[in-house]
Amino acid sequence: MAKTSESEQLHPLVKAWYQGAWWLVFLWPLSLMYRVIMVIRKALYFKGVYTQYRSPVPVIVVGNITVGGTGKTPLVIALAKQLMAAGFRPGIISRGYGSHAPYYPFTVTPQSNATEAGDEPLLIASATQCPLTISPNRCDAIDSLLNAHDCDVIITDDGLQHYALKRDIEIVVVDGQRLFGNNHGLPMGPLREPLSRLQDVDFIIYNGGSFQSTQSTRVFDMQLQPESLINVKTTETIASIDSLTTNVHAVAGIGNPARFFDTLKKQGFTVTEHVFADHHAYTKNDLQFNDEKSVIMTEKDAVKIAPFAENNYWYLPVSADIEPVFYENIIQRLHKLKQQ
Repeated sequence: MAKTSESEQLHPLVKAWYQGAWWLVFLWPLSLMYRVIMVIRKALYFKGVYTQYRSPVPVIVVGNITVGGTGKTPLVIALAKQLMAAGFRPGIISRGYGSHAPYYPFTVTPQSNATEAGDEPLLIASATQCPLTISPNRCDAIDSLLNAHDCDVIITDDGLQHYALKRDIEIVVVDGQRLFGNNHGLPMGPLREPLSRLQDVDFIIYNGGSFQSTQSTRVFDMQLQPESLINVKTTETIASIDSLTTNVHAVAGIGNPARFFDTLKKQGFTVTEHVFADHHAYTKNDLQFNDEKSVIMTEKDAVKIAPFAENNYWYLPVSADIEPVFYENIIQRLHKLKQQ
């Protein structure tokens, strides 16, 4: 049975990062060692000691500098749709975290199952209809994708620290609510790279933040806008919560579950919260709450729960809302790269 408290479900280390626990200071030597290793590794790639792969088409990396979810998936989906609307033919690659594919690189389609494909790649493939390939080796994923599809730009879901892959545009997504925790590197804090890394990237997107992005050409706010509820089993769509009882179970296995629960509350629902670990592999027993209340989940959870969905299971899709100038800047850069 799921827990009903986020604090009970979060890993103690994650809780400590965002609550500023004093005892984390004892992990400082390990954080220093991690930082040194990362600096040396990055330098070896940029000095040419380690080989970097150059894709024949431009590569856009959508990543983060912290551990955990920040909202990359909605941005990848929105970016792919905007590029298609502008006449581009994007392909998407992903490491496929949590996937159990029979081989890699592995092609993910909307008909794939979440066990083989992983939840986020399956969600992205279904939402965009773009060619999508997963592999722990992102360079192999690009080769496989381009051999099978006529794509003129690659979006990589995560991979900011995958320096074996050269990239043309870097986008970092930041959780606008939790930001960077205690601002320390792993394992003392949630940072994969120091905050100074933000100075090097092309665009910074604050998910759920309010950072006066109109004053910058590289920093933008992103808001996740809820759409109509969709029945997981029947795909029926309802636009108003009046069609459901307002007292519901809310299920979230994502990086920041509180954001999802707050969204439901703002729509008028009274929620019993059930938090699962990010990328949780659901079973039917996980959703046995012994009552008749509707169960509302994220779209990411729905792709895994669909095989055993009940009639009272619903998911709430969200779309990324960013100022149009962000996409205009991306498209302008891609046109310039084509001319080079």
